[in-house]
Amino acid sequence: MEMAVQSKFTPWASLAGGVLIGLSAVMVMGLFGRIAGISGITGGFLGALVPMRGAPRDRDWRVAFLLGLVAAPLLMMLSGGTVAQSVPGNLGGMLAAGLLVGLGTALGSGCTSGHGVCGLARLSRRSLAAVVTFMAAGFATVFVLRHVLGTV
Repeated sequence: MEMAVQSKFTPWASLAGGVLIGLSAVMVMGLFGRIAGISGITGGFLGALVPMRGAPRDRDWRVAFLLGLVAAPLLMMLSGGTVAQSVPGNLGGMLAAGLLVGLGTALGSGCTSGHGVCGLARLSRRSLAAVVTFMAAGFATVFVLRHVLGTV
């Protein structure tokens, strides 16, 4: 069986991206005393917009962080670079995947960026358990989709 490689080997771009992710995580922790997990940042931002008990009041840095996630690829394209992305045509599958990811971040008290980048760096046992679970679920999903269902 021949495997199809869907992405190019980009060690320098990947290294630069990793350094920037690490730098942003350190900056968010150092400046705001918060974990740079996207689900927590987004949830806190939405909670600050909709008045509810226990909602954080630190909306501004969250807005800046989320705008940076959107602005970075746009600036890359404006500077002449390319941002390669593929989106599957299966809208139902994408919807199901999004709902499952949302459910998983709620059940796991965080997402891959919060647990994988920040939690592991803090030597959190809970984050280690979450990352092992994320990875095992990802491996199982790929195995089932490729080798059982033959869809990928």
